[in-house]
Amino acid sequence: MHSDRETLFRHLWNNYCEVTPSAQDIHRLLDDTQGGEIVNDHIALRTFNLEKVNLDKLAEHFLALGYQEGGDYHFEAKKLYARHYEHPDPSAPKVFISELLVEQCSRQLQMIVESLIRQMDPAVVTADNFLYSGRHWNIDHGTYQTLLEESEYAAWVAAWGFRANHFTVSINDLSRFGTVADINQTLKDNGYRVNSSGGEIKGSPEELLEQSSTMADRADVRFSDRTVAIPSCFYEFARRYPKPDGELYSGFVAASADKIFESTDSRA
Repeated sequence: MHSDRETLFRHLWNNYCEVTPSAQDIHRLLDDTQGGEIVNDHIALRTFNLEKVNLDKLAEHFLALGYQEGGDYHFEAKKLYARHYEHPDPSAPKVFISELLVEQCSRQLQMIVESLIRQMDPAVVTADNFLYSGRHWNIDHGTYQTLLEESEYAAWVAAWGFRANHFTVSINDLSRFGTVADINQTLKDNGYRVNSSGGEIKGSPEELLEQSSTMADRADVRFSDRTVAIPSCFYEFARRYPKPDGELYSGFVAASADKIFESTDSRA
């Protein structure tokens, strides 16, 4: 496991950009010409709740760097559970990790996912590069399609493996943009698709968090029988509001996150 937080996030970012070329373009689009810096609010990771690779296994990499457990979230319709983590250093990005509750899915999906995870060497889960190591199993395109019919989330993890699903621009730290609406309009003016599921702006000032996201890029995945372009990763934008004590809200809103998951929907 990494012993340096900045090194880990640099590798996560570089790996993410390999399949999300729009992220660097949007980064430049939003960058403050006066020398400001794009601040990363949080990253998100996806996994299955099988013992070998469950949420806790991914979280260990962040706990080892001083992160602490924050809130937890349930997404019953998508059969997901998630938890977020924060670091005592407020400048550190937050981490949102979700897992598919495999036992709640069809027996066919369970058998497929179990067969994929069996192909993994258990030792890779504690390796420095695990969180950005990609896929550790063979899967053909037909199996991916079978998963996709039942769970977009399962299909995404099966195709892409372990990597940051998205990074998030902190709108609070931008000097040229003050609202989520401003960001969304700039994105659309420059040809990017904004996730409109549940509305382009998820959340509200009353909920202390507003979010939006692009729809995922498409990138080639090498399945065992063919190479196909499928949704990869996306870029998110978050504006946080102060709690009664004056500190910015640091958690997440489950109803909003539920719609953000759909940024990788291949049918959207």
